Amino acid sequence: MWALREIAAAAEAAGRPARVQLKADTGLGRGGCQPADWPELVGAARDAERAGHLRITGLWSHFACADEPGHPSIAAQLAVYRDLVAYAEKEGVDPEVRHLANSPATLTIPEAHFDLVRTGIAMYGISPAPELGTSAELGLRPVMTLAAAVALVKDAPAGHGVSYGHHYTTPAETTLGLIPVGYADGVPRHASGSGPVLVGGKVRTVAGRVAMDQFVVDLEGDRPEAGAEAVLFGPGDRGEPTAQDWAEAADTIAYEIVTRIGARVPRVYVNETADEVTGGVPR
Repeated sequence: MWALREIAAAAEAAGRPARVQLKADTGLGRGGCQPADWPELVGAARDAERAGHLRITGLWSHFACADEPGHPSIAAQLAVYRDLVAYAEKEGVDPEVRHLANSPATLTIPEAHFDLVRTGIAMYGISPAPELGTSAELGLRPVMTLAAAVALVKDAPAGHGVSYGHHYTTPAETTLGLIPVGYADGVPRHASGSGPVLVGGKVRTVAGRVAMDQFVVDLEGDRPEAGAEAVLFGPGDRGEPTAQDWAEAADTIAYEIVTRIGARVPRVYVNETADEVTGGVPR
């Protein structure tokens, strides 16, 4: 209630009504008003609305398990949300929008769409969860590519330790490629020794630990030119790894892979009608 009171007080001081949306906790256990407290919140919001301090523009909530098909909480949350919306409207709330659906609900639960949907990971063209199907099966195409230019290619003898801690040792005489992105750029350190990278037409694996600004791949004797493209992830239609591949390598979710790319990584925005994508990390 303190947030509502502060908003109303600020709106009164500003001399103009605030536009607010009331969030219900229908089962996620995060932000939002508990159902038992909903009548008090709605009543206070209506009082502030009648006083001209705010306008209730929306009623919303958020699913906890929409990415788990058939999870019992989905139907339970949907029922609670409908009940709370009905109560608010009975009390005179006339919202512009009612919304509950995140990306997985948008793609698989049409009865949860109401007035609008909130697509997050789906805007990247990425499946919210493997259990729901691949991006292609859901009619999505990943739109983000993370690439870098190979900074260095050099020879290494057999038995040579690579990167911090020597968690990787070359099994034979080989060539190593240095890729100039690291965990400071958002490459997950948890993918040390497992993250896939397309270099020179072949998918390689991060050799040893991901460092702050760089990591190494074992090129197994191949010698791509310095400056050659190294693709960490993309749509997957050129043989490159996908964000889901990196998520599995780092024991996380694809959401984290695409959202953790840091501000110091240049962005290149590409028109969707472009025939060819060139330059830039990510793109």
